[in-house]
Amino acid sequence: MISVLNSLPPLAPYLVTLLALLVLLEQISYLRKRRHVPGPLAVFPFLGNAVPLVTDPTRFWDQQSRLASSSPHGFSANYLVGRFILFIRDTELSHKIFANVRPDGFHLVGHPFGKKLFGEHNLIYMFGQEHKDLRRRIAPNFTLRALSTYTALQQIIVVKHLQRWLELSSKAAPGPIALRLLARDMNLETSQTVFAGPYLGPAARERFNTDYNLFNVGLMTLPFDFPGFAFRKARFAVDRLVDTLTGCVEQSKARMELGEEPSCLIDFWMQETVREVAAAKQTGEAAPLHPGDREIGGHLFDFLFAAQDASTSSLLWAVTLLDSHPVVLAKVREEVARIWSPESNTLITGEQLREMKYTEAVAREVIRFRAPATMVPHIAGADFPLTKDYTIPKGTIVFPSVYESSFQGFTEPDRFDPDRFSEPRHEDKLYKWNFLAFGAGAHQCVGQRYALNHLMLFIAMFSSLIDFKRHRTDGCDDLMYVPTICPKDDCKVFLSRRCTQFPSLSSH
Repeated sequence: MISVLNSLPPLAPYLVTLLALLVLLEQISYLRKRRHVPGPLAVFPFLGNAVPLVTDPTRFWDQQSRLASSSPHGFSANYLVGRFILFIRDTELSHKIFANVRPDGFHLVGHPFGKKLFGEHNLIYMFGQEHKDLRRRIAPNFTLRALSTYTALQQIIVVKHLQRWLELSSKAAPGPIALRLLARDMNLETSQTVFAGPYLGPAARERFNTDYNLFNVGLMTLPFDFPGFAFRKARFAVDRLVDTLTGCVEQSKARMELGEEPSCLIDFWMQETVREVAAAKQTGEAAPLHPGDREIGGHLFDFLFAAQDASTSSLLWAVTLLDSHPVVLAKVREEVARIWSPESNTLITGEQLREMKYTEAVAREVIRFRAPATMVPHIAGADFPLTKDYTIPKGTIVFPSVYESSFQGFTEPDRFDPDRFSEPRHEDKLYKWNFLAFGAGAHQCVGQRYALNHLMLFIAMFSSLIDFKRHRTDGCDDLMYVPTICPKDDCKVFLSRRCTQFPSLSSH
């Protein structure tokens, strides 16, 4: 033993002492920030509870929720990779976070280490007039005219994939098939087609799919930004994805300058940009400032990320909840059949979709009951008085839980009940304060009508074209974070054809 100690470098005792001091200071800092807030009494040095979060996020966030519920504060504390965090369960406090997104308040980050992944100039990091101007320019992308264009594109892709799902289910018989990755692939193609349209060829789409998968994997790993690690691969993948989308912006702008009709989201954006520039030139005024092509490519990636995983989550929960609520499923099928038939060999129009009031109520209840993005991370840009007796320290990562808010206020909130959004109850208006799945405040989701339309179209077509049954096992409907929530078994189902014919895609 003495020889081992003698062999240690002379500085070793000092290094050990320094390390112990750093650990002690870290624990003191954590306890000073936590104060009386429910949370761990001590944390693992440097990493905190990052390992439990990555290995079992469902258990981690359930524990934070229980801690927040166990006291009158409505929030709880923890520590992740050198960062103090707060989990906000109380709806009033969540609104307080959303209402104070500003340089000296809270900064929306979308992911605890989002700036490293998405870059500094991402849409979600904007404030004030710059943010308002960008949202104004985005608005033409979600008019009724634009949404009607997207509706046709969405359905063509949904029908194509449903046909493939039936083939896969037939091959897998008598076993089930898992829908999670299939729904993700369908949504990725939908997002690519709706947002970038004809500007992404087959080879570009294949590369895009590969890079998006690398990005998705990196979201769920520890933020080790070193060669070979998933987080580093994800960061590089985002750069390549933005490069690809920048090329789409350039092609679209050239096409809109020729006066052609828009066929996708970026076309509607570029059409308005070209119109503003032409109007300024005609009047002799200076052309208004617009984001550069790469910046717009980055915003397109923001849209795609926001639409992709959240939408996949909602589609899977729609299948799960319709299967477990046959009366609701029967009412959806009855409503859709009154308005649209697969045998008509036409797609659902925007007007027909707006007539499907009960289907819309089901879609809203799916989103309320299983809010796909359960939390919206923010970073405190300054010390912020959250309550009379607790101030959030600067640098804290704050997680307002929109999932928890969905189970506050509503009548029998633990019950899946689409009628709450129909006449005469109108709980969407009565408890609007608690419906935070699309966020609130200045950064409320600008594409929420598009997202709702996509879920409605899927519910209408899936329930009309396909008979389905869940492969139910113990815990199959437990929450799994990937990174949005989905059924723990990846939504395993048995599928069979229900209609006499699918709508023909060749005529659209």
